[in-house]
Amino acid sequence: MKKIIFSLLLVSGLINTAMAVEGNIEAGKAKSGMCAACHGANGLSASPNFPNLAGQHADYIAKQLKSFKDGNRTDAMMAPMVAGLSGQDMADLGAFFASQPRSVEKSAAVSDSPTSGNQVAAAIKFVPDAAAGKSLYELGDPSRSIAACINCHGKEGRSEVLIYPNLAKQHAFYIEKQLHNFKAGDRKDSAMNQFASALSDNEIKNIGAYFSDTKAVANVKVRRLATPSALSENAIAGKSKAAACVACHGVDGNSMVTAYPKLAGQSASYIAKQLADFKVGAASNGQEGRSDPVMAGMVIALSEQDMLELGSYFAAQKSTAGNGSENDLGRKLYFGGDAARGITACVSCHGIKGKGMPEAGFPAVAGQHVEYLAAQLNKFSKQTRANDKNGMMRSISKRLKKNDLAALTQFMSSLK
Repeated sequence: MKKIIFSLLLVSGLINTAMAVEGNIEAGKAKSGMCAACHGANGLSASPNFPNLAGQHADYIAKQLKSFKDGNRTDAMMAPMVAGLSGQDMADLGAFFASQPRSVEKSAAVSDSPTSGNQVAAAIKFVPDAAAGKSLYELGDPSRSIAACINCHGKEGRSEVLIYPNLAKQHAFYIEKQLHNFKAGDRKDSAMNQFASALSDNEIKNIGAYFSDTKAVANVKVRRLATPSALSENAIAGKSKAAACVACHGVDGNSMVTAYPKLAGQSASYIAKQLADFKVGAASNGQEGRSDPVMAGMVIALSEQDMLELGSYFAAQKSTAGNGSENDLGRKLYFGGDAARGITACVSCHGIKGKGMPEAGFPAVAGQHVEYLAAQLNKFSKQTRANDKNGMMRSISKRLKKNDLAALTQFMSSLK
Protein backbone atom coordinates (compact mmCIF):
# COMPACT_ATOMS: atom_id res chain seq x y z
CA MET A 1 0.00 0.00 0.00
CA LYS A 2 0.98 3.60 -0.60
CA LYS A 3 4.61 3.81 -0.57
CA ILE A 4 3.03 4.93 2.46
CA ILE A 5 2.29 3.03 3.76
CA PHE A 6 1.91 1.88 5.83
CA SER A 7 4.28 4.48 8.57
CA LEU A 8 4.47 5.81 8.75
CA LEU A 9 4.16 6.18 10.47
CA LEU A 10 6.80 4.35 12.26
CA VAL A 11 8.37 5.85 15.36
CA SER A 12 12.11 6.32 14.98
CA GLY A 13 12.96 4.70 18.27
CA LEU A 14 10.96 1.58 17.50
CA ILE A 15 12.55 1.11 14.11
CA ASN A 16 16.05 1.56 15.40
CA THR A 17 15.44 -0.73 18.37
CA ALA A 18 14.11 -3.50 16.14
CA MET A 19 17.06 -3.24 13.76
CA ALA A 20 19.75 -2.83 16.42
CA VAL A 21 19.43 -6.39 17.85
CA GLU A 22 20.60 -9.23 15.64
CA GLY A 23 18.41 -12.31 15.81
CA ASN A 24 19.56 -15.93 15.98
CA ILE A 25 17.60 -18.42 13.87
CA GLU A 26 18.29 -21.48 16.02
CA ALA A 27 17.48 -19.62 19.23
CA GLY A 28 14.28 -18.37 17.62
CA LYS A 29 13.30 -21.89 16.61
CA ALA A 30 13.67 -23.05 20.21
CA LYS A 31 11.48 -20.17 21.40
CA SER A 32 8.81 -20.55 18.72
CA GLY A 33 6.95 -23.43 20.32
CA MET A 34 4.46 -21.10 21.98
CA CYS A 35 3.64 -19.62 18.57
CA ALA A 36 2.91 -22.93 16.83
CA ALA A 37 -0.68 -23.33 18.02
CA CYS A 38 -1.86 -20.29 16.06
CA HIS A 39 0.86 -19.64 13.49
CA GLY A 40 2.02 -23.18 12.71
CA ALA A 41 5.33 -24.86 13.56
CA ASN A 42 7.08 -23.20 10.63
CA GLY A 43 5.04 -20.01 10.56
CA LEU A 44 2.36 -21.22 8.14
CA SER A 45 -0.96 -20.82 9.90
CA ALA A 46 -3.71 -23.35 9.24
CA SER A 47 -6.35 -20.79 10.19
CA PRO A 48 -7.11 -17.64 8.17
CA ASN A 49 -7.70 -15.82 11.46
CA PHE A 50 -3.98 -15.87 12.20
CA PRO A 51 -1.26 -14.46 9.94
CA ASN A 52 1.43 -16.45 8.20
CA LEU A 53 4.81 -15.50 9.63
CA ALA A 54 7.00 -17.63 7.38
CA GLY A 55 9.12 -15.47 5.10
CA GLN A 56 7.97 -12.25 6.77
CA HIS A 57 10.62 -9.57 7.37
CA ALA A 58 12.39 -10.20 10.69
CA ASP A 59 12.40 -6.49 11.56
CA TYR A 60 8.66 -6.25 10.96
CA ILE A 61 7.95 -9.26 13.20
CA ALA A 62 10.14 -7.87 15.99
CA LYS A 63 8.46 -4.46 15.73
CA GLN A 64 4.98 -5.95 15.97
CA LEU A 65 5.95 -8.03 19.01
CA LYS A 66 7.29 -4.90 20.68
CA SER A 67 4.11 -3.01 19.79
CA PHE A 68 2.01 -5.76 21.41
CA LYS A 69 4.20 -5.65 24.52
CA ASP A 70 4.12 -1.85 24.77
CA GLY A 71 0.37 -1.80 24.27
CA ASN A 72 0.61 0.26 21.08
CA ARG A 73 -1.11 -2.64 19.35
CA THR A 74 -3.72 -4.52 21.35
CA ASP A 75 -4.80 -8.14 21.15
CA ALA A 76 -6.13 -10.25 24.02
CA MET A 77 -4.28 -13.36 22.84
CA MET A 78 -0.96 -11.72 22.03
CA ALA A 79 -0.66 -9.62 25.19
CA PRO A 80 0.18 -12.51 27.55
CA MET A 81 2.35 -14.17 24.89
CA VAL A 82 4.73 -11.20 24.62
CA ALA A 83 4.72 -10.04 28.25
CA GLY A 84 7.90 -11.97 29.11
CA LEU A 85 9.77 -11.47 25.84
CA SER A 86 13.01 -9.50 25.76
CA GLY A 87 14.25 -7.53 22.78
CA GLN A 88 16.61 -10.42 21.99
CA ASP A 89 13.72 -12.92 22.13
CA MET A 90 11.78 -10.81 19.64
CA ALA A 91 14.76 -10.54 17.31
CA ASP A 92 15.35 -14.32 17.52
CA LEU A 93 11.71 -15.12 16.74
CA GLY A 94 11.79 -12.68 13.83
CA ALA A 95 14.96 -14.25 12.46
CA PHE A 96 13.52 -17.77 12.69
CA PHE A 97 10.22 -17.07 10.99
CA ALA A 98 11.91 -14.92 8.34
CA SER A 99 14.10 -17.92 7.46
CA GLN A 100 11.16 -20.23 6.82
CA PRO A 101 9.96 -20.78 3.23
CA ARG A 102 6.53 -19.59 2.22
CA SER A 103 5.48 -22.83 0.58
CA VAL A 104 2.17 -22.74 -1.30
CA GLU A 105 -0.70 -23.17 1.07
CA LYS A 106 -4.41 -23.45 0.49
CA SER A 107 -5.85 -20.17 -0.72
CA ALA A 108 -8.03 -18.42 1.82
CA ALA A 109 -10.98 -17.56 -0.36
CA VAL A 110 -14.31 -16.34 0.90
CA SER A 111 -15.39 -19.92 1.57
CA ASP A 112 -12.44 -20.36 4.00
CA SER A 113 -13.49 -17.41 6.13
CA PRO A 114 -15.52 -17.94 9.29
CA THR A 115 -19.09 -17.25 8.26
CA SER A 116 -22.49 -17.03 9.81
CA GLY A 117 -25.77 -17.39 7.98
CA ASN A 118 -25.95 -13.65 7.44
CA GLN A 119 -22.39 -13.53 6.09
CA VAL A 120 -23.14 -16.30 3.64
CA ALA A 121 -26.15 -14.37 2.42
CA ALA A 122 -24.00 -11.28 2.01
CA ALA A 123 -21.45 -13.29 0.01
CA ILE A 124 -24.17 -14.31 -2.41
CA LYS A 125 -25.05 -10.68 -3.04
CA PHE A 126 -21.48 -9.65 -3.76
CA VAL A 127 -18.86 -11.73 -5.57
CA PRO A 128 -15.35 -10.38 -4.89
CA ASP A 129 -13.43 -9.37 -8.02
CA ALA A 130 -9.73 -10.29 -7.90
CA ALA A 131 -8.95 -8.19 -10.98
CA ALA A 132 -10.54 -5.12 -9.37
CA GLY A 133 -8.54 -5.84 -6.22
CA LYS A 134 -5.34 -5.99 -8.27
CA SER A 135 -6.12 -2.68 -9.95
CA LEU A 136 -6.79 -0.97 -6.63
CA TYR A 137 -3.64 -2.52 -5.14
CA GLU A 138 -1.39 -1.36 -7.99
CA LEU A 139 -2.99 1.97 -8.95
CA GLY A 140 -4.92 3.17 -5.93
CA ASP A 141 -7.47 5.92 -6.52
CA PRO A 142 -6.05 9.47 -6.26
CA SER A 143 -9.53 10.97 -6.56
CA ARG A 144 -10.27 9.54 -3.10
CA SER A 145 -6.72 9.85 -1.70
CA ILE A 146 -6.29 6.09 -1.85
CA ALA A 147 -2.60 5.39 -2.39
CA ALA A 148 -1.34 2.46 -4.45
CA CYS A 149 -0.48 -0.37 -2.05
CA ILE A 150 2.27 -1.59 -4.39
CA ASN A 151 4.37 1.45 -3.49
CA CYS A 152 5.02 0.10 0.00
CA HIS A 153 4.22 -3.61 -0.21
CA GLY A 154 5.73 -4.40 -3.60
CA LYS A 155 4.54 -6.38 -6.61
CA GLU A 156 2.11 -9.12 -5.57
CA GLY A 157 2.78 -8.20 -1.94
CA ARG A 158 6.52 -8.91 -1.93
CA SER A 159 7.82 -5.96 0.05
CA GLU A 160 11.44 -4.95 -0.50
CA VAL A 161 11.50 -2.61 2.48
CA LEU A 162 12.06 -4.31 5.83
CA ILE A 163 9.69 -2.08 7.80
CA TYR A 164 6.74 -2.85 5.50
CA PRO A 165 5.21 -6.33 5.83
CA ASN A 166 5.12 -8.94 3.11
CA LEU A 167 1.56 -9.67 2.00
CA ALA A 168 2.47 -12.35 -0.54
CA LYS A 169 0.86 -15.72 0.29
CA GLN A 170 -0.75 -14.24 3.36
CA HIS A 171 -4.24 -15.45 4.25
CA ALA A 172 -6.69 -13.27 2.33
CA PHE A 173 -9.11 -13.30 5.24
CA TYR A 174 -6.38 -12.04 7.56
CA ILE A 175 -5.55 -9.17 5.19
CA GLU A 176 -9.23 -8.21 5.04
CA LYS A 177 -9.47 -8.40 8.84
CA GLN A 178 -6.53 -6.03 9.31
CA LEU A 179 -7.90 -3.56 6.76
CA HIS A 180 -11.18 -3.53 8.67
CA ASN A 181 -9.25 -2.99 11.93
CA PHE A 182 -7.40 -0.03 10.40
CA LYS A 183 -10.65 1.30 8.98
CA ALA A 184 -12.39 1.13 12.38
CA GLY A 185 -9.36 2.62 14.13
CA ASP A 186 -8.91 -0.49 16.28
CA ARG A 187 -5.37 -0.76 14.94
CA LYS A 188 -3.47 2.52 14.97
CA ASP A 189 -1.35 3.75 12.08
CA SER A 190 -2.03 7.20 10.66
CA ALA A 191 -1.30 6.29 7.05
CA MET A 192 -3.15 2.97 7.11
CA ASN A 193 -6.10 4.43 9.03
CA GLN A 194 -6.48 7.13 6.36
CA PHE A 195 -6.08 4.65 3.52
CA ALA A 196 -8.46 2.02 4.90
CA SER A 197 -11.11 4.56 5.87
CA ALA A 198 -11.53 5.44 2.19
CA LEU A 199 -12.11 1.80 1.18
CA SER A 200 -15.58 0.33 0.94
CA ASP A 201 -16.23 -3.10 2.45
CA ASN A 202 -16.54 -4.54 -1.05
CA GLU A 203 -13.19 -3.06 -2.08
CA ILE A 204 -11.59 -4.72 0.93
CA LYS A 205 -13.11 -8.02 -0.24
CA ASN A 206 -11.70 -7.40 -3.72
CA ILE A 207 -8.21 -6.94 -2.29
CA GLY A 208 -8.66 -10.15 -0.30
CA ALA A 209 -9.76 -11.97 -3.46
CA TYR A 210 -6.62 -10.75 -5.23
CA PHE A 211 -4.39 -12.20 -2.53
CA SER A 212 -6.31 -15.47 -2.52
CA ASP A 213 -4.47 -16.23 -5.77
CA THR A 214 -2.39 -13.45 -7.30
CA LYS A 215 -1.21 -15.73 -10.12
CA ALA A 216 -4.78 -16.19 -11.33
CA VAL A 217 -4.89 -12.56 -12.49
CA ALA A 218 -1.17 -12.15 -13.23
CA ASN A 219 -1.89 -11.41 -16.89
CA VAL A 220 -4.79 -9.06 -16.23
CA LYS A 221 -3.90 -5.50 -17.24
CA VAL A 222 -4.67 -3.12 -14.40
CA ARG A 223 -6.92 -0.14 -14.98
CA ARG A 224 -8.19 2.60 -12.77
CA LEU A 225 -11.73 1.67 -11.84
CA ALA A 226 -12.84 5.02 -10.47
CA THR A 227 -13.35 8.03 -12.69
CA PRO A 228 -10.72 10.66 -11.87
CA SER A 229 -12.25 13.77 -10.39
CA ALA A 230 -12.25 16.99 -12.38
CA LEU A 231 -9.93 19.81 -11.38
CA SER A 232 -11.30 21.04 -8.08
CA GLU A 233 -12.78 24.48 -7.56
CA ASN A 234 -10.00 25.16 -5.06
CA ALA A 235 -7.34 24.40 -7.68
CA ILE A 236 -9.04 26.65 -10.23
CA ALA A 237 -9.29 29.47 -7.72
CA GLY A 238 -5.67 28.94 -6.71
CA LYS A 239 -4.43 29.41 -10.27
CA SER A 240 -5.36 33.08 -10.32
CA LYS A 241 -3.80 33.63 -6.90
CA ALA A 242 -0.56 31.90 -7.90
CA ALA A 243 0.56 34.86 -10.03
CA ALA A 244 2.42 36.27 -7.04
CA CYS A 245 4.40 33.01 -6.74
CA VAL A 246 5.61 32.83 -10.35
CA ALA A 247 8.79 34.89 -9.96
CA CYS A 248 10.36 32.38 -7.57
CA HIS A 249 8.44 29.13 -8.07
CA GLY A 250 7.65 29.21 -11.79
CA VAL A 251 4.35 29.37 -13.65
CA ASP A 252 3.46 25.75 -12.91
CA GLY A 253 5.36 25.40 -9.64
CA ASN A 254 8.58 24.13 -11.24
CA SER A 255 11.08 26.76 -10.15
CA MET A 256 14.05 27.48 -12.40
CA VAL A 257 16.18 28.77 -9.52
CA THR A 258 17.51 25.93 -7.38
CA ALA A 259 17.37 27.99 -4.18
CA TYR A 260 13.57 28.01 -4.42
CA PRO A 261 11.56 24.81 -3.97
CA LYS A 262 9.46 23.15 -6.62
CA LEU A 263 5.82 23.20 -5.55
CA ALA A 264 4.41 21.20 -8.46
CA GLY A 265 3.05 17.86 -7.31
CA GLN A 266 3.54 18.65 -3.64
CA SER A 267 0.52 17.80 -1.50
CA ALA A 268 -2.01 20.60 -1.04
CA SER A 269 -2.14 20.09 2.72
CA TYR A 270 1.64 20.34 3.08
CA ILE A 271 1.83 23.54 1.01
CA ALA A 272 -1.02 25.09 3.00
CA LYS A 273 0.71 24.17 6.27
CA GLN A 274 3.99 25.77 5.19
CA LEU A 275 2.18 28.96 4.18
CA ALA A 276 0.44 29.03 7.55
CA ASP A 277 3.76 28.43 9.32
CA PHE A 278 5.39 31.30 7.40
CA LYS A 279 2.53 33.55 8.49
CA VAL A 280 3.00 32.53 12.13
CA GLY A 281 6.74 33.08 11.74
CA ALA A 282 6.17 36.60 10.44
CA ALA A 283 3.74 37.45 13.25
CA SER A 284 6.02 36.08 15.98
CA ASN A 285 9.22 37.58 14.58
CA GLY A 286 10.59 34.10 13.95
CA GLN A 287 9.94 32.76 17.44
CA GLU A 288 7.34 30.29 16.17
CA GLY A 289 6.35 28.73 12.86
CA ARG A 290 8.78 29.07 9.96
CA SER A 291 10.79 32.20 9.30
CA ASP A 292 11.77 33.61 5.90
CA PRO A 293 12.04 37.32 5.04
CA VAL A 294 10.77 36.88 1.47
CA MET A 295 7.85 34.62 2.35
CA ALA A 296 6.83 36.78 5.31
CA GLY A 297 5.67 39.55 3.00
CA MET A 298 3.97 37.12 0.62
CA VAL A 299 1.77 35.37 3.20
CA ILE A 300 0.79 38.22 5.50
CA ALA A 301 -2.53 38.89 3.71
CA LEU A 302 -3.40 35.25 2.91
CA SER A 303 -6.46 33.65 4.50
CA GLU A 304 -6.72 29.92 5.26
CA GLN A 305 -8.88 29.56 2.16
CA ASP A 306 -6.24 31.30 0.04
CA MET A 307 -3.61 28.88 1.33
CA LEU A 308 -5.80 25.85 0.60
CA GLU A 309 -6.50 27.08 -2.92
CA LEU A 310 -2.83 27.77 -3.66
CA GLY A 311 -1.93 24.34 -2.32
CA SER A 312 -4.60 22.69 -4.44
CA TYR A 313 -3.40 24.46 -7.59
CA PHE A 314 0.25 23.49 -7.20
CA ALA A 315 -0.64 19.94 -6.11
CA ALA A 316 -2.46 19.50 -9.44
CA GLN A 317 0.66 20.40 -11.46
CA LYS A 318 3.18 17.86 -12.72
CA SER A 319 6.69 18.05 -11.30
CA THR A 320 9.72 17.98 -13.61
CA ALA A 321 12.75 15.73 -13.05
CA GLY A 322 15.26 16.75 -10.39
CA ASN A 323 18.91 17.63 -10.87
CA GLY A 324 20.26 14.89 -8.59
CA SER A 325 21.86 11.56 -9.42
CA GLU A 326 21.59 8.00 -8.13
CA ASN A 327 24.34 6.87 -5.74
CA ASP A 328 24.95 3.96 -3.37
CA LEU A 329 25.43 5.90 -0.13
CA GLY A 330 22.31 7.99 -0.73
CA ARG A 331 20.28 4.86 -1.53
CA LYS A 332 21.54 3.12 1.62
CA LEU A 333 20.62 6.02 3.88
CA TYR A 334 17.26 6.63 2.21
CA PHE A 335 16.09 3.02 2.38
CA GLY A 336 18.01 1.71 5.39
CA GLY A 337 19.09 4.67 7.50
CA ASP A 338 21.85 4.00 10.02
CA ALA A 339 20.58 2.44 13.24
CA ALA A 340 23.96 2.78 14.96
CA ARG A 341 23.84 6.56 14.56
CA GLY A 342 20.11 6.92 15.16
CA ILE A 343 19.36 7.86 11.56
CA THR A 344 15.92 6.63 10.55
CA ALA A 345 15.36 5.49 6.97
CA CYS A 346 13.86 8.35 4.95
CA VAL A 347 11.55 5.90 3.16
CA SER A 348 9.52 5.53 6.36
CA CYS A 349 8.00 8.97 5.89
CA HIS A 350 8.75 10.02 2.32
CA GLY A 351 7.84 6.77 0.55
CA ILE A 352 9.65 4.41 -1.79
CA LYS A 353 9.51 6.83 -4.72
CA GLY A 354 9.87 9.97 -2.64
CA LYS A 355 6.27 11.08 -3.18
CA GLY A 356 5.67 11.68 0.53
CA MET A 357 2.65 10.76 2.61
CA PRO A 358 0.11 13.60 2.45
CA GLU A 359 -2.26 12.07 4.99
CA ALA A 360 0.49 12.04 7.60
CA GLY A 361 1.91 15.44 6.68
CA PHE A 362 5.17 14.24 5.12
CA PRO A 363 6.25 16.06 1.93
CA ALA A 364 7.36 14.76 -1.44
CA VAL A 365 11.13 15.00 -2.02
CA ALA A 366 11.37 13.33 -5.43
CA GLY A 367 12.48 15.69 -8.20
CA GLN A 368 13.22 18.52 -5.77
CA HIS A 369 16.34 20.66 -6.34
CA VAL A 370 19.45 19.20 -4.67
CA GLU A 371 20.44 22.67 -3.48
CA TYR A 372 17.08 23.32 -1.84
CA LEU A 373 17.03 19.93 -0.11
CA ALA A 374 20.55 20.49 1.22
CA ALA A 375 19.65 23.97 2.46
CA GLN A 376 16.64 22.66 4.40
CA LEU A 377 18.57 19.80 6.00
CA ASN A 378 21.23 22.29 7.08
CA LYS A 379 18.55 24.55 8.54
CA PHE A 380 17.03 21.64 10.47
CA SER A 381 20.50 20.65 11.68
CA LYS A 382 21.22 24.17 12.92
CA GLN A 383 17.63 24.47 14.20
CA THR A 384 17.00 27.64 12.22
CA ARG A 385 14.01 25.75 10.85
CA ALA A 386 11.92 24.04 13.49
CA ASN A 387 8.45 23.35 12.09
CA ASP A 388 9.01 19.60 11.70
CA LYS A 389 6.80 17.07 13.48
CA ASN A 390 8.12 16.20 16.92
CA GLY A 391 11.57 17.53 16.00
CA MET A 392 12.06 14.47 13.79
CA MET A 393 14.01 16.21 11.02
CA ARG A 394 16.15 18.17 13.49
CA SER A 395 17.08 14.93 15.25
CA ILE A 396 18.02 13.12 12.03
CA SER A 397 19.77 15.96 10.18
CA LYS A 398 22.20 16.73 13.01
CA ARG A 399 23.51 13.16 12.75
CA LEU A 400 24.30 13.44 9.06
CA LYS A 401 27.91 14.00 8.05
CA LYS A 402 28.77 16.32 5.19
CA ASN A 403 29.20 13.46 2.71
CA ASP A 404 25.96 11.83 3.96
CA LEU A 405 24.01 14.99 3.28
CA ALA A 406 25.51 15.43 -0.18
CA ALA A 407 24.80 11.84 -1.21
CA LEU A 408 21.30 11.79 0.30
CA THR A 409 20.12 15.01 -1.33
CA GLN A 410 21.46 13.84 -4.70
CA PHE A 411 19.59 10.55 -4.35
CA MET A 412 16.31 12.09 -3.20
CA SER A 413 16.34 14.55 -6.10
CA SER A 414 16.89 11.68 -8.55
CA LEU A 415 13.76 9.83 -7.45
CA LYS A 416 10.83 9.81 -9.87
